[in-house]
Amino acid sequence: MKVVILCGGKGTRLREETEYRPKPMVKIGNKPILWHIMKIYSHYGFKDFIICLGYKGDMIKEYFLNYEIMNNDFTINMSSQGKIDIHSNNETEDWSVTLADTGEDAQTGARVKKVEKYIDGDTFMLTYGDGVARIDIQDLLKFHQNHGKIGTMTGVHPSSRFGEFSIEDNKITRFSEKPQTKADLINGGFFVFNTGFFDYLNDEDQCIMEQTPLENLASDGNLMLYHNKSFWQCVDTYRELENLNEYWKDNNPPWKVW
Repeated sequence: MKVVILCGGKGTRLREETEYRPKPMVKIGNKPILWHIMKIYSHYGFKDFIICLGYKGDMIKEYFLNYEIMNNDFTINMSSQGKIDIHSNNETEDWSVTLADTGEDAQTGARVKKVEKYIDGDTFMLTYGDGVARIDIQDLLKFHQNHGKIGTMTGVHPSSRFGEFSIEDNKITRFSEKPQTKADLINGGFFVFNTGFFDYLNDEDQCIMEQTPLENLASDGNLMLYHNKSFWQCVDTYRELENLNEYWKDNNPPWKVW
């Protein structure tokens, strides 16, 4: 089953990083966010990826073209026309990665429509290239298959921007720094769609998946919610990126299931 990852946006709210690289290539630890997302899927057996490229897409192409060299030690034999011997550090992944240029200015719906030709089954997965979660992908797929509708969206509780606390007689009895809120659910990505969803899309750059296509899918009764109650975090700001790096530095990242 194909996993489509949207990696073409300009990430303007994270300008400190995205001025120099596409947002999916911003690093958590020493690995791009995109790598972390792919590791989540591959842990559950989904290893066939389609990457929708746009802004600075060449950097993502170069990353995968040079993946083995960038993630392993190697020896260059200068007397043999630069022959390279790679010394594996067990960083080789058994992934298939299709890198599709979907346009510099295309919106999300157009990007998905443009990779329809690479979908060779009845069902595919879709997510954004800037968010990680502790989510059971197999359970998500099972939920989708059981309800029989065209689409499944994962609903998540966002992290609070501020610390939350409980008080009793002006004494703070509980404090939690930036917990998951109990507010209304929001779109957390991690979709599953039947190929009938392509009928709701078009390849014009202005097609925004989260507007008319998903609105119409919901109006037709063909969009179901998978409630993920565990950790979820997207990276829209530099502070959110710092938070994820703090998790990684502490060797306890809640999205690491591999």
